[in-house]
Amino acid sequence: MAGMKWCKQQKKGIKLISPNNNLAKEYMQTSEETLETLKSIKNKSRIWLAATKYYCEYFAVYSLLMKTGIKSEIHECTIAISRLLEKNKIMPSGYTTILEKDKNLRIDNQYYLKNKDVQINHNDLLKFILTIKDINNKLTNDKIKNIRNIISSA
Repeated sequence: MAGMKWCKQQKKGIKLISPNNNLAKEYMQTSEETLETLKSIKNKSRIWLAATKYYCEYFAVYSLLMKTGIKSEIHECTIAISRLLEKNKIMPSGYTTILEKDKNLRIDNQYYLKNKDVQINHNDLLKFILTIKDINNKLTNDKIKNIRNIISSA
């Protein structure tokens, strides 16, 4: 589990950039498309189910980061940001646990070929995406500044 301090020291770790509404929308759209892709690969490959499920969630979270101007090219650091946003009640409680659990399942199935079962609940995934989309839509400039301050001071 990477910490914020470590992530800020990494070249591809956490950086504050200009908030980008267009990229936020594109990542959210990609998350929604990835959810649709899950339906077409059901019962075909646990490797791709695990990867697709994780990226469905990851892209939604990353859209929030783009909306607030936070860049992270290390998945562990994105999860660290998610944990901090959850702690500050910006994201719902439990979302980081879901993201982390599904990242580990993806790694187990994709890299270690463990072929673990992948539980897919489309309604839960859709709720995950729509909740973050709603957070994005309700972000004001003041809330964005607040989030950036939280990240800066972590």
